[in-house]
Amino acid sequence: MNAEKRKRLEAAGWRFGSAADFLKMTPQEEAYVELKLHLADALEAKRKTKGMTQKALAARLKSSQSRVAFMEKGDPSVSVDLLVRGLFALGVTRRELAKAV
Repeated sequence: MNAEKRKRLEAAGWRFGSAADFLKMTPQEEAYVELKLHLADALEAKRKTKGMTQKALAARLKSSQSRVAFMEKGDPSVSVDLLVRGLFALGVTRRELAKAV
């Protein structure tokens, strides 16, 4: 958005900020959400790099394809533990995991 348009909107009472500002998240909550999203992105990227389907990954995790889809979307119902387990099931090393976060 250009500066002039933003200035007009602010003059009309609009406020700008991040999703964390809008949701009134603490810095710790924001960091946790970002961590989960980075892990979810890494999971999807690694799965695709290996040419694996969500269904195949689900079989390795003894889970369902829909659960893997939720994992890759960063769904709030998915734990960090499950994301990490998924990455390890794809052969990600601890070093690669550290780079993902």
